[in-house]
Amino acid sequence: MTINKELLAKREEIKGHNPDFIRPESWRYVRLQTNWRKPKGIDHHQRKQKSRGRPGLVKVGYGGPKEARGLHPSGFTDNLVYNLNDLAKLDPKKDGVRFGHSVGTRKRKEIVIKAIESKFKIFNARVSVSGSKS
Repeated sequence: MTINKELLAKREEIKGHNPDFIRPESWRYVRLQTNWRKPKGIDHHQRKQKSRGRPGLVKVGYGGPKEARGLHPSGFTDNLVYNLNDLAKLDPKKDGVRFGHSVGTRKRKEIVIKAIESKFKIFNARVSVSGSKS
């Protein structure tokens, strides 16, 4: 059940026009991963954009559409929840639930039960409601 399909499609289409941002010199050294790191040296060739043929830099203009920002790949908005009061403020038709890191198992079970009753989409439940260990 995906919602906001047109927004997600627009985000994917715009993402297709953007270059693949890879870490400078990652093609040269095996020890460097390809995930993006900003070049910060004062004479760095990529930061200065001195020579052509270098990969592009991450800039503000490459951002996705404003309407699609903050959307989970499922189409729901991504909302952090720490307690039942946070859950009560959300709409199950458009808001998804992600539990905060500091929420323990006991409170997490309570929130999961309430979220399932309200038909929320849960992104990181990490607890089963049926089989309780306590």
